[in-house]
Amino acid sequence: MPFLFADVLAVPRDGFYAVYAVVVVAFVALWARSTGQSPVAMARRRLPLALALGAVFAGIVALIVLRTEDATARPDGLELVGAVVWRGLVYGFADGLLLSAFPILAVFAMFAGTRMRQRVAGTIAVGLVALLASLAMTAVYHAGYSQFRSEEMRKPLSGAVVWGAPTLLTLNPLGAPVVHMTMHTTAVLHSYETDTYLPPHE
Repeated sequence: MPFLFADVLAVPRDGFYAVYAVVVVAFVALWARSTGQSPVAMARRRLPLALALGAVFAGIVALIVLRTEDATARPDGLELVGAVVWRGLVYGFADGLLLSAFPILAVFAMFAGTRMRQRVAGTIAVGLVALLASLAMTAVYHAGYSQFRSEEMRKPLSGAVVWGAPTLLTLNPLGAPVVHMTMHTTAVLHSYETDTYLPPHE
């Protein structure tokens, strides 16, 4: 999607976010339905712990944004509110769902009921596979943006470990989106013109 809509077709940033969010939600919903996963049951799984871990790691990524990005000018009033909702919350939710929650949950669902999940060592091994799947999804997704087809790829790959941790540790799909939404919202408020946390960027 980033390669086609952002790189090739050069769809404006907010328009791209609209297409991206709709496709991501539809894709994950289709996966859940076709594999018999209950979104409500998944969202209730260890919910307090998932939200607590989400808050902790959200604080970490917010500090990372503040310390690695220069402050830039930003809009005021309703335009800023709209940017927080659209670029921070909507885009952040879709990103967290696709790059972290989906690959992690898909891997654990694939091994559900197997002997590996009945042992601690096996569960840890499945967790490592899930983390690798999240890293792979993150790499493929960001490779669609021309700006990340360079050494800049190390930034989202290192961040994937942080923002995926709440979902990886609880298997609740809400943990990772909480971290992503915080990261993108912080970028909107602190570094509105960032070329790292709010792609695509010219």
